[in-house]
Amino acid sequence: MAFAAFSAGTTGTEAAPRRKSPIALLLLLPGILYLVLFFLAPLVSLLLTSFQAPSGFGDVGQYSYAFRWENYVEVITAYWPHIMRSFGYALIATVLALVFSYPLAYFIGVKARAWPLLQSLMLVLVIAPFFISFLLRTLAWKQLLSDESFVITSLKALSLIAPDAYFTGTPVAVIFGLTYNFIPFMTLPLYTTLERLDLRYLEAGSDLYARPFDVFRKITIPLSMPGIVAGTLLTFIPAAGDYINASRDFLGGPDTQMIGNVIEANFLVLQNYPAAAALSIILMSVILVIVSIYVKRSGTEELL
Repeated sequence: MAFAAFSAGTTGTEAAPRRKSPIALLLLLPGILYLVLFFLAPLVSLLLTSFQAPSGFGDVGQYSYAFRWENYVEVITAYWPHIMRSFGYALIATVLALVFSYPLAYFIGVKARAWPLLQSLMLVLVIAPFFISFLLRTLAWKQLLSDESFVITSLKALSLIAPDAYFTGTPVAVIFGLTYNFIPFMTLPLYTTLERLDLRYLEAGSDLYARPFDVFRKITIPLSMPGIVAGTLLTFIPAAGDYINASRDFLGGPDTQMIGNVIEANFLVLQNYPAAAALSIILMSVILVIVSIYVKRSGTEELL
């Protein structure tokens, strides 16, 4: 009887809900305030700005708060080629970055485990571009690929390209710049996943007489899927909103402008703040939808 009463009392005590500690809530307060001040508040301000209407004075850059939803219709009608171009460039750059980064990450994370010094050296080489400004790297490629550069003049001298051909200012140059600049963002998540890959799975596949390609397709790729998803997201999202590579001052031209360039022009030059804000909301919304569908289809919902 005493044991039963003790057991019942213990069970009742364990079943009772625990009260939330005020200390835990206090520790969460700085993070919550940070998110509210630097994420939620700017997002609300951007959303309100996207519905602003021109003020009655007619001055450039003068707008008043309203609910002018026509701003979204106008920017989509005027800039839909830039929107489609942005996501097209970002998609191609993401696929190319994955193609180049996966063998590199596989070698560093799997094959180079036996040589820790080589593994560390290659990781340093992957991370090294982060020590140089994004702008400086892109500007360096502009100099290397300009019409008067040694690379282009040599290709023309060897008749590998047409004498009147040019590289900068073309979609190929913009996609090249996006791919180059975001390869580290693809390689590092892939390496992190492949470095934790249990090689016994690969050995078991070989012991069961599976061909190397089948082992790679049925074992390596599924186990590295979290790294693939993380790498593609870290590449596609910033690439879609990039405005440096496609800028006329760098690798782009008049026909390669992306949505980021349009947002920059409307904010800083034209001072059409509602149009720039509406484009930013559209870009954010489309990316959110694409990412949600992609993560859902890939079976890695926990990344959200």
